[in-house]
Amino acid sequence: MSDFTHFDEDGASRMVDVGAKAITARMAVAESFVTMKPETQKRILDRRVSKGDVLEIARIAGIMATKKTADLIPLCHPLSINSVCLDFEALNETTIRIESTVKIDGKTGVEMEALTAVSVAALTVYDMCKAIDRAMSLGPTQLVEKSGGKSGHYIRKKG
Repeated sequence: MSDFTHFDEDGASRMVDVGAKAITARMAVAESFVTMKPETQKRILDRRVSKGDVLEIARIAGIMATKKTADLIPLCHPLSINSVCLDFEALNETTIRIESTVKIDGKTGVEMEALTAVSVAALTVYDMCKAIDRAMSLGPTQLVEKSGGKSGHYIRKKG
């Protein structure tokens, strides 16, 4: 169990002690995808879904979720986030890519916050459109990039 930072030597769960870590600029980028019928995507992009502007509501949901990550994921540290940005891109006629960028000056990274942001944004797209397209699918959801801290800079390799 010593390789897992959230368990002590006896296997008991713990929140990692970050007290001695240096404060550094940290950033994480995550992405998720929502796949749907072409008609559904057209209605989203044309802002013709009866519940409202799907992507703007998903953006707000993702930002709010970022700030609640420590309440949702056991053993995550509550953080004072510097910024959260969510962007949406139609990759083709059936797929929307959601990307979040989260920044902080802190003692621990923001990978979980970035992943939570895109996950909740994707769930919000599904929730707002499920009445017209129950066959939508979500994912993959993944870390794209992170920087700061002892482990340094990571960029996911394409392909």
